[in-house]
Amino acid sequence: MRNYEADLSGVRVPLDDVLAPIGVERVEGQVLDLDFSARTVSVQTAAGTQALGYQRLVFALGSELARPGLPGLAEHAFDIDTFDAALRLREHLHALPALPESPGQYVVVVIGAGLTGIETATELPARLRPILAAARAAGPFRVVLADHQPRVGSDMGEGACRVIEQALGELGVETRAGVAVAAIDAAGVTLASGEIIPAATVIWCAGMRAHPLTRLFPVERDRSGRLPVDAYMKVQGVADVFAAGDAAWCLIDGTHTSIMSCQHSRPMGHFTGHNVVCDLAGEPKLTLHIDWYVTLLDLGAWGAVYTQGWDRVVATAGAEAKKTKQTINCHRIYPPLSGNRREILDAAAPVVQSAPALYEAPV
Repeated sequence: MRNYEADLSGVRVPLDDVLAPIGVERVEGQVLDLDFSARTVSVQTAAGTQALGYQRLVFALGSELARPGLPGLAEHAFDIDTFDAALRLREHLHALPALPESPGQYVVVVIGAGLTGIETATELPARLRPILAAARAAGPFRVVLADHQPRVGSDMGEGACRVIEQALGELGVETRAGVAVAAIDAAGVTLASGEIIPAATVIWCAGMRAHPLTRLFPVERDRSGRLPVDAYMKVQGVADVFAAGDAAWCLIDGTHTSIMSCQHSRPMGHFTGHNVVCDLAGEPKLTLHIDWYVTLLDLGAWGAVYTQGWDRVVATAGAEAKKTKQTINCHRIYPPLSGNRREILDAAAPVVQSAPALYEAPV
């Protein structure tokens, strides 16, 4: 969730620093197949293919960027879906001054004006200025945020949309709403209307879907490919299998469906870990219930916007909201790295925090 930032140091957590102190064995490899009848997971490792048996299985492979069969997308577009992808984008941005002069040399088009696209676009001006200044580049840069929806951030609600539009305007980010992309190539973006936007940098941020291995489950998935789980995080219709995070969905308050966001993925993971142990030991399991919902959207150097409730009423915006966002991004989402077993286990306790306690946002 920090891959749009310029500084990627400290973003990743060494897994063994968290798992080893609590006695969790880590097997590094690529999952090839799941056999629910034999209760095995086929994994390709450096030593070859292994079949790992299980009594209980937790599927928590998250989500990935949706990549439709758009001409030129795979060859010419960047993204921030993974750490490595974010590194490639960073290297590309720093190499822009060395490219041959062209109309699109310092033009960046961000496709997809959802939360990821907005955070990426609003961060880019502050990333591009020092790159151009160091190269003594004469030409100005452009950042264009494009989406097929008629309004940028349309799912955020009227109040938040006004804040987003103000931030984009003051940061100098251009918006192109209600447009469709027909193709991407080395020279830029071709819209369905036939218009061409010259751009040496195209960043694809349009849509998410659950990890493709969810297709192995004999259950009906939602339109994002997510697995249905009950309030205990057990996959409905598959024995002894749990799922959590972006790969799963449940009714988190009896009415609303969980979203692909850390505010739901984190407690889903906490409750899953607890309930798997209880299920094995024959102890009572805990039901997940979250009766609050917030959004916190980073808006680059302008600040951020914080909303409360499913109707997304703006609570704070600007520098105060930015401070809260940075607290979450840089501290709250990370596990303890002290190596202390008790501290690590306590941090994983299945307790749903209240919104004010978690987000520390003034109302």
